[in-house]
Parts: sequence; structure tokens; C-alpha cells
Amino acid sequence: MAVELMKGNVALAEAAIRAGVEAYFGYPITPQTELLEHMAKRMPELGRAFVQAESEVAAINMVYGAACTGARAMTSSSSPGISLMQEGFSYIAGSEVPCVVVDIMRGGPGLGNIQPSQSDYFQVTRSAGHGDYHAIVLAPASVQEAIDLMVEAFDLADEYRHLVFVVADGLIGQMMEPAELPAMKPIRRPRGDWALTGADGREKNIITSLELNAPDLEELNNRLQAKLAHIREHEQRSTEMLTGDARLIVVGYGTSGRIAETAVKQARREGMKVGLFRPISLWPFPEKRLSALADQVGAFLVVEMNAGQMLDDVRLAAGGQVPVTFYGRTGGMVPMPEEIYDEIVTQYNKLTTSAV
Repeated sequence: MAVELMKGNVALAEAAIRAGVEAYFGYPITPQTELLEHMAKRMPELGRAFVQAESEVAAINMVYGAACTGARAMTSSSSPGISLMQEGFSYIAGSEVPCVVVDIMRGGPGLGNIQPSQSDYFQVTRSAGHGDYHAIVLAPASVQEAIDLMVEAFDLADEYRHLVFVVADGLIGQMMEPAELPAMKPIRRPRGDWALTGADGREKNIITSLELNAPDLEELNNRLQAKLAHIREHEQRSTEMLTGDARLIVVGYGTSGRIAETAVKQARREGMKVGLFRPISLWPFPEKRLSALADQVGAFLVVEMNAGQMLDDVRLAAGGQVPVTFYGRTGGMVPMPEEIYDEIVTQYNKLTTSAV
């Protein structure tokens, strides 16, 4: 396939199309609007469904309905819009239907601004609607990785009949990079005997998240928890650099991890044994690998574009074995490599001083 210069939002949209998305429902909000605009052009060209809904609440419920038929369905939004979709996420999880959601994060809280941020971490990994469940959450750090994870998101949604997020900040959504798109996949229907495809010749299917009988609802929850336990065991994803002999490991995802890579390389040139660990799945968090690294390092430094949200997961994975410190920028401010390098020097000097 040819390499093309592509904007992140457009790359996500076209990757979803090539992954076989049949129905897109959304509402424009910066900084993800180019994704919706691309869908508005391409989906009708291919004879697929595109609807600009009257609100984010309407959009996620349209996704829910389309997903119940076994179609590959999705929406995209940015932070305030994702907040409005929370009830729909819970209905989708409780009904065990597959769908994909893209969240291009912006500064907050409230309306905030349209600058890049990572302050939706709690929203997508902890809440994503009420009830006892987690969504699968994937976080790219480049346009190419956004394409690859977009395709994978649909496969994971189908495999587990579950809600999958692809989350990136506005910088990744707006940046342009060379990237390679996958070949167009054929539309595959139906996707399972659970889907609402008509009851001619079989018993009717009923898809609902309403279960008024407490023992039956507990049975549903137990099934969900078993599925989540399987996902947690088998779908942890991460990448790392220079961790083999590292005394200090910087942990960052998405843009923060990408910027931290430059700072880590600079620290290495200065003779510091520093490595980088970048989570790709935010849920399930790659706790197994991070816990193993905690056995060999002196400390972790978490870098995020928020006030410290993934920080909690790193501390849990570290299990109190080593110190976990934090450096963050908020409100749409993007940390520069020099800032992260200075923090690396500070934390590394503490390590070496305490070892003397």
C-alpha cells in the first residue's frame, strides 16, 4: 500500500471505513470534526449509513440501535460530547453489543478549550457510564498507530461483543504524518446469532439492558465480570524503550509518551540509565509488565497532559515497591521535551543520591 500524508482525524475515519464500518452517527465538536466530515463524504459514496445526529445523546443511541443488528457501528466526539454519551455506553455494555467510539480529547473541565489534553483518562477507563464494567481503551501515539488501532478496535469489539474506545488528544487528531492505510475489508453480515436480523425461521432475539429480576441481573453481571477478567488477562498492550538496564522509567501514553521518548533519549546521551514505558491499552492497563519492571528499577516518573490520572494505575501496578512521581501539564498545555528532561534529571539525581 502507498504511504500518504494524512491528518490524524481523517486517518482514523478512513481506517474505520476500511475496517468495514457500516454505520456512523455523530455530532460535530472540535478537535474531532474532520473525522465526521470525512465520514459525511465517504460513507454515502460507499452506500453506507451516515447520520449527523441532533446531539451526542442521540448519536450514541443510534449507534446502540445499529450495533444491535450486528452492523459495525461507531461514533466519534471530544471530551464534553463523550460526557453526554455516558448513559448510552452503559446500555451498550449491559446489552453486550459491539461498538467503537473515538474520543479526541480537549482541555477541560467544562467547555474548557479546543487544545489537546489527556484529562478524559478517568472518564474512559473508570466510568464510561454507570455499572460494573470497563470499556476496552486503546491509545495511539502516532497517525500510523491510530490507523492500526482503529482496525483492531473493531475486531476486539466483535470478538468480545463489547464497547471499545480509541482515545487520542487533539494533537494527534490534528497533526499530519506519513501513514499507510490497510486494504478495504469486505462487509461481513451477520456477525452472530445474537443479532436482530429478523426472526424468520428462528426464535426471536431480545436485546435489552433492563433486567428487573435481581438474581438474573446478578447472573448478567457475573458473565460480564468473567468476560472482563479474560480481557484483562489477554489484552494488555504496551511498548517500551531502553528499559533493560534502566534505573528510572518514564511512563506516558499517547502524545505524552511520544514527547517523553525525546527526553529519554537525551538523558541516555547524558549517561543516565533511563527508559520509557508506553501503555497502548489504557484498559486493560498493562499492569503485568509494569509490575515486572518495578522489580528491577529504582523509580517511575509518570508524564501526562492532566493533573495525574494514569498516575493511579501506575502506583497500583508498582505495588509500593518503588517511588512513583508525576509531571503534568493541564488546560491544553503540551509539555516540551526540555521540561520532561529537567524532571528526569531531578528524579534521577534523587535516585543516585539515595543510593550513595
